[in-house]
Parts: sequence; structure tokens; C-alpha cells
Amino acid sequence: MDYLWDDLTLSFSRTSMFPFFDIAHYLVSVMALKQRPGSVTVAWNNPLSSWLSAMLHCFGGGILSCILLAEPPLKFLTNHTNILLASSIWYIVFFCPRDLVSQGYSYQPIQMLAAGMKEVTRTWKIVSGVTHASNYYRNSWIVMITIGWARGAGGAVVTSCEQLLKGDWKPTGNEWLKMSFPSKVTLLGSVLFTLQHTQHLAMSKHDLMFLYTIFLLTVKVRMMMTKSIPMTFAPVEDILSRMLFGWQQQFLWGEKKPDVKPSSNGTASSVSKPTTEELDAAKRHAKKED
Repeated sequence: MDYLWDDLTLSFSRTSMFPFFDIAHYLVSVMALKQRPGSVTVAWNNPLSSWLSAMLHCFGGGILSCILLAEPPLKFLTNHTNILLASSIWYIVFFCPRDLVSQGYSYQPIQMLAAGMKEVTRTWKIVSGVTHASNYYRNSWIVMITIGWARGAGGAVVTSCEQLLKGDWKPTGNEWLKMSFPSKVTLLGSVLFTLQHTQHLAMSKHDLMFLYTIFLLTVKVRMMMTKSIPMTFAPVEDILSRMLFGWQQQFLWGEKKPDVKPSSNGTASSVSKPTTEELDAAKRHAKKED
């Protein structure tokens, strides 16, 4: 039984992403670009600008990781096969007669298949990012986690910069200020694969790749079928926030004292409401003055 499991996970980890999984990734990325308001008009009026935006959506993670490692950000252009494949997807999505590609993509089973295959590529990108960073910084956990996250979810950051240059940027869509669920789950995967790579997690790489991919597929399919909000890490984040930062706030609350008012002899006295006898005496004094 163990042999069958190892054979399954090892075969899965050796699966090539080219061409089918890469096509699914490019299709989902370009369709996300097309669904942005005004993107079709830009494609017809300025095809070069639309093509550049599509390349940023498709290769944004690789570009960001190259920038962070001080490598040429245009390194992705050296892979001519993937550039031609992504460009072909961009062309048929925006300029296909009768918009047949978008109409076919509108069916939910096709969307689920493409989105699931895209999540598989996310695992491969995280692993490649962690491995690539370890070649430069062998014992630096932070660098490996950062590059793994950048490879897997850096496209959202790069596209936010592109929207900023175009004047369409919104603070609510900034991954640095408010991380989306894909960015958070990619960060979790980057941490796990970094721990495994540094031999602090007692699990083989192919087993972790298989289990993490199953987790991504399960969450993605559930979200698309139920059309519900994504599973959040709010409970874990709330617990960590209380453990790491909540004690100081509770300490400050414990130091609060009731307001006091200094008396005429210089001592502090608590503020109290006037009694009924004091009110009656004040009324009688007012009548005498009248």
C-alpha cells in the first residue's frame, strides 16, 4: 500500500505543466483581464497595450521573483515557446470571431476544469520559487518563503502596479494592504515547502506537493460550485493576534481608573450625583431670593 502511494505521488510530482496546464493558466489569466471594464476597447484601440497587460497577468509571478532576486525582469521573454503560447491565447480570447472562446469559457464545467488546472500550476510555481531562492540563499528562510510566494501569487502584485500606472488602481485591490485568499494560501504553501526544503518538516516533497494540490483543488471546486465566499484564515489570524498583540491592550484596559475630581482641600474625590436633599435645599434658597 505504501508503495502504491509513493508511486502515485512521485508520478504526480513529475507531471509536466507544458502544454495543457500552462494553457489553462494562460486562459484563466487572460479571461480575468478581459472581464475588467474597458479591456475589450483597449484591445481593439491599442493591441500592444492589451498584449503587455496579458503578459503581466500570465508571467507576473516570475517577473516579481526576478526583481526580488536582482535578476533581469524580462527573463521570461527568453522562453519563446511560452510567450507564443500565451500570445495565442490572448489573441483568440480577444479577437476570436463571434467571441466563441468567451462563450465556451462561460460554461461552469470548463471554468472549473481550467481553474483546477491553474491551481496545479500554483503548486509547481511555489516549489520552483523556493528551490530557486535556495540556490542564492541556502539558509535564509525569509527569502525562500518570499520568492515562493512571489512565484505563486506575485501576479496580483504586478497587475496592481500596472493598474497604478494606468490610473485604475484602488487601495482595496492592493495585495500588500489587503491580501486575498489566493495570496494567503500561497503564503501558507510557501512556508510549508520551505520547511520541507530545509528538512524541518518530516515529509517528502512529492507527498507534500500531492496533498497541498488536493487541498487547493478541494477549496477551489467548493467555492465555484457553491458560489460562496472563500474559506478564510480569520479564526487563526484572530488567535495569533490575541496571543501576540492582545495582551498589551488588555494590560492597558486594566490600568484605567475611574475619573476623579479634586476637592477644595486639594484631595481627590470621586464625582457623584447631587442627592435629593441637596436639590430641595437649592430650590428653597431660590424661592427666598425671589
